[in-house]
Amino acid sequence: MLIYLGCSALAVVLSTFALLIFGELPLLAGAHLVLAVAILPLIFGAIAHFVPVLTRSGQPHRVVLLLPLLLQASGLLVFLHFDGRLGPGALLAAVYISLPVCLVFIGWLMARARHALGKPHPGWRWYLAALVFLALGLALVPVMQFWPEVRQELRGLHLHLNLLGFIGLTAIGTLQVLLPTVLGGPNPEAALRLRQDLPLAVAGVLLVGSGAVFGWPLALLGAGALIVVLGRLWLSWLHRYGLRAMVSDGASASLLAALCGFLLLLVFGIAHAIGVMDGHAAVAAFIAAFLLPLVTGALSQLMPVWRHPGRRTLARDRMRAVLVKGGAIRALLFVSGGGLLAFGQSSGYWLTATGLLIFLVVLVRALLFPGPEQKQL
Repeated sequence: MLIYLGCSALAVVLSTFALLIFGELPLLAGAHLVLAVAILPLIFGAIAHFVPVLTRSGQPHRVVLLLPLLLQASGLLVFLHFDGRLGPGALLAAVYISLPVCLVFIGWLMARARHALGKPHPGWRWYLAALVFLALGLALVPVMQFWPEVRQELRGLHLHLNLLGFIGLTAIGTLQVLLPTVLGGPNPEAALRLRQDLPLAVAGVLLVGSGAVFGWPLALLGAGALIVVLGRLWLSWLHRYGLRAMVSDGASASLLAALCGFLLLLVFGIAHAIGVMDGHAAVAAFIAAFLLPLVTGALSQLMPVWRHPGRRTLARDRMRAVLVKGGAIRALLFVSGGGLLAFGQSSGYWLTATGLLIFLVVLVRALLFPGPEQKQL
């Protein structure tokens, strides 16, 4: 299931960028195609993978593992609505599907933490906060339908709760666990930092979202809070691992690029809030400069584990070596493409699509032509 979610997400994103390049898809429809059909189900699948690790509990029930497919179907309804093929009823139907799934995951996550073997890793609270933000963002959709006078303000709040609240908090929580795994060096400060920074990160998201309704000064305060959280993480990584070690591995280079892309987009968001930059392509830039290095870096590390579960084998190592090769160059293409998109330059689509196509080809090669199995290490 996880391999399918990863591959389908990459295929959907690449197809979307191709359609945007040739003008065959409205930007709003393309953004929802990527976020609702590709990224949302993949994040839920990743949460189902990491929560048992964080809580030292057993594998999720099959129903939990299959729920991302339901989210993918509801995401397709969202896309067809914004593409003009279905009416508002499809959008509401998607909410009535996705919101219960989100609430089920929240209940499952809390139950796993409550029955954890020992004290659960604090990273689970970041997932809980992210899911709560997603539930709030989804609940705003019917409100927008029935309260059109404030639709624009609620749309901004919905956008920030989903992008910064759900995706952002999930990513920050995951990065602090995943990068030490990639580099093979534990980060003892991560647990303490996760506990200390969660209130500030939650406040940052709430302030940015409130700024969409009540004015840009709140958004500036929220962006500043998130920059502090990300800056602390960056400095911790730099102190513990060093820049050379992080960029020398393709997976860690991509994860580092995702963190830098997130910081860059927060700066661009501040510039947009005070009227210096146009925010028309902000979502496309978010996808290119942050989501794609994050997803490709995470899949470079996790796909070999999903493909070869259990004890470490030479086949897993070989697959990882294939996936991480060229990771730094792909990450540079993503961040550069996202930066160009933030400034309204359509050439950013080409850079992003190039990096994604390269990774997709490498991934297909690693999955379909793995070579002979080797003995366990």
